[in-house]
Amino acid sequence: MVRFRKAFRELGEDIREGTVSAEGMPERVAEDIRRREAQAERLIGWAQLSAVVFFSVLYAIAPRAEGATGFNFVPFALSGYFVFTVLRLWLSYRFMLPAWFLFLSIVVDVALLMGLIFSFHIQYMQHPSFYLKAPTILYVFLFVSLRALRFDPRFVLTAGSVAALGWVCLVGYAVFSDMGEMKITRNYVEYLTSNAILIGAEMDKIIAILGVTAILGVALLRARGLLFSAVRGSAAARDLRRYFAPEVARSITDGERELAIGEGALREAAILVVDIRAFTPTSARLAPNAVMRVLARYQAAVVPAIEAHGGRVDKFLGDGVLSTFGALEPSKTCAADALTAAVAVLAAVDAEAEAFAAEGWPGPFRIGCAVTAGPVTVGIVGVDDRREHTVIGDPVNLCAKLETANKIEGTRGLTTTVVLDRARAQGFDEAAFGALGGEVREGRQVAGVADPLDLVVIAPEIMTATVTPAASDPAPPEPSRLST
Repeated sequence: MVRFRKAFRELGEDIREGTVSAEGMPERVAEDIRRREAQAERLIGWAQLSAVVFFSVLYAIAPRAEGATGFNFVPFALSGYFVFTVLRLWLSYRFMLPAWFLFLSIVVDVALLMGLIFSFHIQYMQHPSFYLKAPTILYVFLFVSLRALRFDPRFVLTAGSVAALGWVCLVGYAVFSDMGEMKITRNYVEYLTSNAILIGAEMDKIIAILGVTAILGVALLRARGLLFSAVRGSAAARDLRRYFAPEVARSITDGERELAIGEGALREAAILVVDIRAFTPTSARLAPNAVMRVLARYQAAVVPAIEAHGGRVDKFLGDGVLSTFGALEPSKTCAADALTAAVAVLAAVDAEAEAFAAEGWPGPFRIGCAVTAGPVTVGIVGVDDRREHTVIGDPVNLCAKLETANKIEGTRGLTTTVVLDRARAQGFDEAAFGALGGEVREGRQVAGVADPLDLVVIAPEIMTATVTPAASDPAPPEPSRLST
């Protein structure tokens, strides 16, 4: 008994979840549900059109049944149903069909079927009880089940109820018409071998129609709740891919288990950091909307250039962009890809110079970038209700410091000879730096780094700049060009 109560309670919960409508949901989710329902209506229309065409062709090529000497309503019923189905299908492509029209179409469907069955006793010139044995009544289940494609139990329940009511009317007409030699019987043999009416048999048909309708209705109530949850989850997964790299989003939505805090993996990766020069003081003089428009245009130029070369944006740090190559998925060309992407980023921003000015940015729009490579740890950090996918390691820290060093070096992009050597081994051609890039600055002191580094200029500063080394820094050596 306890199990039965539990089962009914769970069924009740499923029904309550299934009765939830698209109203009150986020508009993007409700719109997705409406789109799916519109597709279902078109599918129903095509299924009905296919059925009526099939039966029309079958009727046209089949010989007239023997004994059918009365007026034949079949071609008129098929023609009327064909016209109505084509109209309904055409309207479904024009706009979202309103509920009242769908209910009306259900009534028309069932009425045409019942009218066709009713016509059999006229066509064969028999007592009305004759049509009660017509197997055509089985097509009622086709009409009812077609409505299940909509995942809305209202239409299934309506179709089944109208069908049951229509059959009750046909039975009533047969019972209360002039019986003549006909009679109501309880003898099954007599029922099968004559035009006698067996009330129990007609009740069986009505019970079968209502039973199938009820089962489909309850199933759709449960399925509708699952559909709404699935659509909501699908929308959330799509949104997740906008906030995370595709590989991260897939690991969250499609993973065998939930990603755990503290899990990590060691990968050989390259890091690219991009930052806007003088962003903070300049943005303080601009209207907030102008600042956001500039940021949007800047990111729209930078991100595609990064992704085009296999990079993935790890974070947007205000006006900065931290991207990784080979961190989320192993790559044998991560360093080469990162350097190629850095050159592409600089070119993409230069190409948008006029657009930045049009958005209100005063003076030249300048950025700095840096590329490093090496072993990094990729994993999940945070707490239970707030987690973040991140990349940690010396290459990440060094990349941020190299990007800052652009201001001291008077450059727009920096990397190290170690990274360049690795990129060369991966197929990178330093000719991609262009005529002004690629020079080596040996033994440079970078703020926050203990040992001097041999830097490689990805691109020099376009604007003329006077570089004044710190008093504690030794005089910089003459730069040497890379041999190509």
